[in-house]
Amino acid sequence: MAENAFSFFRGSCHLFYEDLQRSNALPLYPVTWVCGDMHLENYGTYKGDNRLVYFDINDFDEGALAPATWELARMVTSIFVGLTSLGIPTKEARKSAEQFLAVYSSTLAKGRSRYIEPRTADGMVQSFLEQVATRRQKELVRERTILRNHKLLLKTDKVRLFPLDKSLKAALIQHIQEWFALHPYLYKNYQVVDVAFRVAGTGSLGVNRYLFLLRSDINSKKALFIDMKQALPSCLSACSSTPQPVWESEAARVVAIQERMQNIVPALLSTTKFGQDSYVLKEMQPTADKIRFLQLKDKYKDIACVIADMALLTASAQLRSAARQGAAGPDELIAFGRDNHWQQGIIDYAATYARQVKNDYKEYLKQYKAGFFDKS
Repeated sequence: MAENAFSFFRGSCHLFYEDLQRSNALPLYPVTWVCGDMHLENYGTYKGDNRLVYFDINDFDEGALAPATWELARMVTSIFVGLTSLGIPTKEARKSAEQFLAVYSSTLAKGRSRYIEPRTADGMVQSFLEQVATRRQKELVRERTILRNHKLLLKTDKVRLFPLDKSLKAALIQHIQEWFALHPYLYKNYQVVDVAFRVAGTGSLGVNRYLFLLRSDINSKKALFIDMKQALPSCLSACSSTPQPVWESEAARVVAIQERMQNIVPALLSTTKFGQDSYVLKEMQPTADKIRFLQLKDKYKDIACVIADMALLTASAQLRSAARQGAAGPDELIAFGRDNHWQQGIIDYAATYARQVKNDYKEYLKQYKAGFFDKS
């Protein structure tokens, strides 16, 4: 979070919604399913359960039923914060924000959800999908594992992967092995051989997250990875007055919303319970990746193309999940898309809040450097 204002914004989702709730600045309609933490780097590629590669929204940890205007405000704020962090003038960032809302509205107005995969993509997203689609599982295995005493193990570099104490490691391996025994149609010829604590993301730091290494009984050269991430309550739903469904667990909430909003879900997306906590399971793949916006400086055409795709995907996800458990129906979303009087309010709020994010970041960085967040 100390890296720059955009990283701070990504890691402080709860602050955004607490401030938005207090401001009472935006209309609370239409109510839709939202990912809850919409920003420029929460879209990316992944391999679906049909084994094809897609580009879509890819983080639903904060997912909830909420006003669409709240999701849009967070996304547009990320455009202001993210692009100005690249040194792009605020005037140009505003144009990108207007473009996002224009494409979003026109997609809603048509009332038909769309999706993006290599055959339907264009511009930078097409190049990105083609690039990641060529990656192979063996590259991921080579990057994340070591061979020790003729045994393939995870490479615990203490940067992304950390070793676990023996008792927790044994309990986790037993848990996943038993989970797969209940789902033999998934990976019946694989055995769990190792597990480590995984560090990934910005807002997810501090959450229990584990990476499992599985090896094939039939072909010792074949291996795969399973990601198991603890699911916590949504910070958005804690700030919203919109009634929420009763979920079996927080992981069940995350998976259900993801299944509703994505065109195709990632391979092995499921839930499990370990100890007192619920977890989201999914296969970790060599194709999973994000577009790093902070590496796109001076590539204005690429940025515009990607932002248009993100707007299309956001509207499509809301249309796809329309009329489910309290969400607005397709006709209400179409009407919202056709009536664009609300757009200026979102842009004005986002532009103002982006300045607050930068001020908050400066204060955070000052306290961080002073050792406020150090362990005692």
